[in-house]
Amino acid sequence: MATLEIRLKRVNKIYYEGDIVKGVIVVQSRGELTHNGITLTMEGAVNLQLSAKSVGVFEAFYNSLKPIQLVNYSLEIAKPGKLPNGKTELPFEIPLKPKGSKPLYETYHGVFVNIQYHLRAEMKRPLLNKDLQSQAEFIVENKAATKKEALKAVEFSITPESLENVKERAKIPKFLVKGSLDCAQCSITKPFTGELEVVHSDKPIKSIELQLVRVETCGCAEGYSKDATEIQNIQIAEGDVCRGIKIPIYMIFPRLFTCPTLATANFKIEFEVNVVIVLQDDHLITENFPIKVIRC
Repeated sequence: MATLEIRLKRVNKIYYEGDIVKGVIVVQSRGELTHNGITLTMEGAVNLQLSAKSVGVFEAFYNSLKPIQLVNYSLEIAKPGKLPNGKTELPFEIPLKPKGSKPLYETYHGVFVNIQYHLRAEMKRPLLNKDLQSQAEFIVENKAATKKEALKAVEFSITPESLENVKERAKIPKFLVKGSLDCAQCSITKPFTGELEVVHSDKPIKSIELQLVRVETCGCAEGYSKDATEIQNIQIAEGDVCRGIKIPIYMIFPRLFTCPTLATANFKIEFEVNVVIVLQDDHLITENFPIKVIRC
């Protein structure tokens, strides 16, 4: 009976391009352990996936959806031999550097786009013994390079006339909601903020919510598949709120499900915020705001 585990020295597991990733491979065994070598591989890749609505639409997609390899580096940790009974720690240091000229994109867990980095340790065992493997994900961030522009508040006013994609405008109750977003260029490490105010509404309000949406685009010159999916939904007001009172907007960006806005030849990751007002009859009023996420 034996186990293999990767432990990183950096507790938060956040690394930058050019860093040395340090840690130990911990092997625990009952009795002496014979092996045919231990290797450590660092891998980083962008994995793209088509949504169900796009499968079969463009044949060209299938060539552009192959994983984009960002990092691939292997290291021999131990030559074939024996490990003693109990716990053995094998230290390692492995450089985080991109493969070729491609830059390292930040870690991102999406629906149709995934950017992930892993360490994989493998111990080869003699015949009739199962090889041991262990995998550990680490997070890659880019050093702050973008200077945030001077804060430019985005003023908005939501009325029946401002709504888009409305079929029966005559049935929409009269209302006026106004407010402002502090900035449409948002630092990923700081909260998204602003305020809104219900000036009047003919029908009572049930809830006011803030939705964070990711817009992922995959494809190539022949065609693109673009899909929007919700990351999180935060209720900022409940019930028929008092008219004329300013309601604060405050939202933290979830780290693994967001990253700085990114556009490449094969994929794009963009973000939007929806202000959603739910009326008592469950009628939804939605206003959409594209935002740019940066690291500054």
